[in-house]
Amino acid sequence: MAFFSSSKLLMAPKLFTTHTPSTTQLRPLSCASASARLVPQPPDLIRWVKREGGFVHPGLKIADCDCGLGLVSTEQIPKGSDLIGLPSHVPMRIGSVGVDSDLLGLVRRVPEELWAMKLGLKLLQERAMVGSFWWPYISNLPETYSVPIFFPGEDIKNLQYAPLLSQVNKRCRFLLEFEKEIKHILQDVKPDDNPFGGQDVDASSLGWAMSAVSSRAFRLHGNKLPDGTKTYIPMMLPLIDICNHSFLQNAEIVQEQGTQPSNFLVVAEKQINQNDSITLNYGCLSNDFFLLDYGFVITSNPFDCIELRYDGGLLDAASMAAGISSPNFSSPAPWQREILAQLNLEGEASILKVSLGGPEVVEGRFLAALRVLLADDRETVEKQNLDSLKSLSAEAPLGIPNEVLALRTLIALCVIALKYFPSKIMEDEALLKEGVSSSTELVVRFRMEKKSVIIDVMRNLSRRVKTLAAKETATTEC
Repeated sequence: MAFFSSSKLLMAPKLFTTHTPSTTQLRPLSCASASARLVPQPPDLIRWVKREGGFVHPGLKIADCDCGLGLVSTEQIPKGSDLIGLPSHVPMRIGSVGVDSDLLGLVRRVPEELWAMKLGLKLLQERAMVGSFWWPYISNLPETYSVPIFFPGEDIKNLQYAPLLSQVNKRCRFLLEFEKEIKHILQDVKPDDNPFGGQDVDASSLGWAMSAVSSRAFRLHGNKLPDGTKTYIPMMLPLIDICNHSFLQNAEIVQEQGTQPSNFLVVAEKQINQNDSITLNYGCLSNDFFLLDYGFVITSNPFDCIELRYDGGLLDAASMAAGISSPNFSSPAPWQREILAQLNLEGEASILKVSLGGPEVVEGRFLAALRVLLADDRETVEKQNLDSLKSLSAEAPLGIPNEVLALRTLIALCVIALKYFPSKIMEDEALLKEGVSSSTELVVRFRMEKKSVIIDVMRNLSRRVKTLAAKETATTEC
């Protein structure tokens, strides 16, 4: 079964930085140096936050960590302690853009799914402006980001995983097209009215801004809508965004209630020992999101998974490889089609992207479809509710023979999925030992983790098959 891809893949170009002239009122949007920060010696960020009325625990400092700069404790800090407090005017958000400004017009042209680019335009405007309120914060941002849109073309190709390739190419195409759109819109705008002061905004600077936001911004609660639902507002939270990621975080962000607008706190969730990094949980995400938005890969990520495209013909092939003589995935009975429609795997509203791995091991919709399509007895199927059919913990809801066939089909599917990777894990490990560039190392580790997910799913399902076979044998002997 092919990895799920929603669009035709194109090789994404590396985005090059072009020279941009500066004026006395602007800071250049392009950088020629290779320093880690935008400026070699940026202002003290902790001092700036305090000067603006914020709070920083005296036992914290900015230091080099394994993942780059981070906040580290210099003393033991008790659970429940306030670590950082930001007053409402310090975070950067789109709401600080003027309602009738030219910048807001550009923001509205960005698709909602690329929300990071919306706030990124505000970030670019502030980066260009001498005297920007946020310059002490912006000058501390990295000059480059280790996200795939900046990888060499060969590294992008060597990700070997279509879903991520699709997203990388989609972002690169957007940046190149948006550069042309911005140039066209602003070509006749006077420098005083230009949101970037007349400077060129190219794909590289747009990519930098989008990456800065996607890797550092938080989507926090905004105002409630009339129907009671909450809105989420992307915000850049200076100093807070230096905290690195951990699924076992030792701190959390709290929005103070009853303040308009909200103040933002970071509070210790547990006791923090001396020399501990302050960590936040960026989300229970797969490595696709971590690499695409943050520029890192987590080894043995419990939330990592692989995306596949639901396809009856390839499922037939997997079933036959599993020893099923006449599977009917590509030609289900009418009653089976009705259930597939309920699972959104059939009909106009179908969602054909399914997944393996993560906490579920097998996505519930996918597992239910396999169980139903391998069942001969309609009555037995209709006695079960969809929730039990979707659950891997619901042991053999349609009987042990049906469950064994479903699991064997999934195992065969995993074997097929592994073949879509041109390289083997042993070859990847050997490549890393040779010494490679930082981007190549990320690429290799990413695809190794994807292959490990597939292998772990196979092992998990194989154990279940053995357990079910033993139970069936014991039942027969009795």
